Order: sequence, then structure tokens, then C-alpha cells
Amino acid sequence: MPPVGVPLVIEKKKWAVRASEFAKSTFNPIRFIVDSMKMEQHPDKYMISLSIGDPTIFGNLKPHNATIEAVHNALDKMTFNGYAPTVGYFEARSAVAEFYTTPETIISPNDVILSSGCTHALDLCISALASRGQNILMPRPGFCMYRTLARGHGIHSKFYNLKPEASWEIDLAHLESLIDGNTVAIIVNNPNNPCGSVYSKEHLLGILQIASRYCLPIIADEIYDFFIFKGEEFHPMASLSKNVPILTCGGIAKRFLVPGWRMGWVLIHDRNNVLNVEVRGALNALTQRIMGSNTLVQGALPDMLRNTPKSFFAETIATVQTNAEIAFEKLQQCPGLFPGIHQELRIGSHLLKPYCGDCAILDIPWE
Repeated sequence: MPPVGVPLVIEKKKWAVRASEFAKSTFNPIRFIVDSMKMEQHPDKYMISLSIGDPTIFGNLKPHNATIEAVHNALDKMTFNGYAPTVGYFEARSAVAEFYTTPETIISPNDVILSSGCTHALDLCISALASRGQNILMPRPGFCMYRTLARGHGIHSKFYNLKPEASWEIDLAHLESLIDGNTVAIIVNNPNNPCGSVYSKEHLLGILQIASRYCLPIIADEIYDFFIFKGEEFHPMASLSKNVPILTCGGIAKRFLVPGWRMGWVLIHDRNNVLNVEVRGALNALTQRIMGSNTLVQGALPDMLRNTPKSFFAETIATVQTNAEIAFEKLQQCPGLFPGIHQELRIGSHLLKPYCGDCAILDIPWE
């Protein structure tokens, strides 16, 4: 007889191979809609998708020669073709630490974990901090991958509101009202995707005060850290924290214009060693699930980070801002569209319905 609780093995008459609960509960609503959308194209006009976050798609934004040269050099060395430590090569982690160290935030190589893109970095943080039945606070509207990554693990998503009338700042009162005994972390996305807001120093300090009161670590998604238009100022959340542990997620996708190279990182900011007891070990263990990130790009990272001139980043953002202003101006001329670079309007579905009969407008509900 099998042990108690183990099902009896019986012969079956037909195949019944099932998908796992993890797979069935993994769902990305935006990808589902975009990938399954079939629209008739205008015979004389090229369709420009406004839902794509890939800076390479139109071919007008290309990586700097120093970035390409770094990969060529790494390939020629023939020393980055094997497995690396799952957290990443020490030299690559040292280069990331050097790139992000400031007088306010000193980062060591041991505070850096390399990942397969920023999404994987987010996955590491969510998986390290939360267990089934616990919850993480996330922005609404926000990047849908936060919920996708949590849902498969049985981690609940609780959405705090952003205020469109206040340049999409977080509704701090609503955020605090969502915290309960099962809340284990807060995700803060700044600069924000999809709203484009850049939070002030004062607003970030307000978020940190709440996190400090409830002893909640923050997962800071800062992949757009350099996408700051003229007149705005970006403050890394870790530079303002005195006692709240911050796991900062970033990567090369947007800044270096190479999202397909799949290189990201988690920066562990932990002034009071709160995360040393378990979380650092948990992050290290989780990297072993995919045996680390792209080793060729790891080999190129030191030269990429040190040799790509800052003027390249400035030129890139100037181009993006110019194109955004052109798109904004043209979209304003389209009946039924209400664009905003700094959106100050609260637009509900009822305002769109009169246009839905004649225009290609898809109203996507949010929870």
C-alpha cells in the first residue's frame, strides 16, 4: 500500500495531461490584448503602435558605438561563453556598483544581483519577499507585469490609486489604508510607466514615512531612471531612505537601447542590515532557478558602463522628448483622443463611448 495521502496508481484509458496551476494563473492582460488584436490597416498608411515600450522598434534609436564595441571585445576574449556565478560575475557586479554609487548611496558588488532583464529582477524581489496568501501593494494604473509575476505564486495584489489631478502622485492615504497583517512590501515605480510622472523628493519622503511606520521594504522599479524630460528631476528612492530597505530594479534595456540583450539587476540598499537575516540568501537562491543571466553581456558590462559617454544619454532623451512633443501635437488634432504628456484630466469610459462606434478605440477596464 502507498503511504497515507499518496494517490493510488491506476491504469488510465485516455490521456489527461493537465497544465499546472502556476501556468493557468499566469496572465498578462496587456500582452493578451495586443497579441490577439486583429485590426484592418489603412491601405495607404503605416500603423504606429502607441503601446510598445521597445526603443528599438522603429530603428531611429540605436545603441552607442561604445556599447557595441564592448560586446565585440567580450566576444573576442572567448572567456564569457560558459556559466557564471548565478548572481553574476564579480567584475560585472563591481561595474554596476560603481555606476550607481553616489555620496548618498554607497553600493558594493555584494549589493548587486544580475538578472535576465528588469522583469526578472522584479520577479526575484517579489518571490523573495512574499509567500502564498500574502500581499504586495502596487500602483493603479501601473505596469501589469507586477500582478502577473505575483499571481502565479498565489501572492495577492492590492492596488493603491494614483491621482491624475496631481500629476499621478500616489494617493498616500489610500496606500496606507490598504496595509494589513499580510502586507509584505510596496512596489513604487518612478519614473512611472505608463503615466510618465516623476515624483518629487517630498513625495518620495512621504512614501518612505509610511513604509517606515509599518516596517515594509520597498521594491523600487527604476528602469526609466534616465528618461527624464527637461525641467524634471529624478531622485533614486534609496538615496532618501534612512531606515527602509530598498530593492532597486533596473537594467540596460531603456538607457542603453538594448532590451533584447536581457540584462538587469537588483541593487540591495539596506543601511541597517534588515535583509541580511533571510532576504539576501533568498535572492541568491532564486537566481539559481535559471542559472544566472547572459554571460556575454556580463562580460561587456564594465566597458559599456564606463565607456558609453553621458552625452549619448542626453541626446537620446532629447530625441525622445522632441518626438513625444510632436506626437502629442498630432494626437491633439484627432477627434476623440485626449492625450497628455502631463495628464491632468480624469477621463472615464463614459466619455469615450460616443466615439467608439466610428473610431478604433478599445476601452480596457482596470480592477
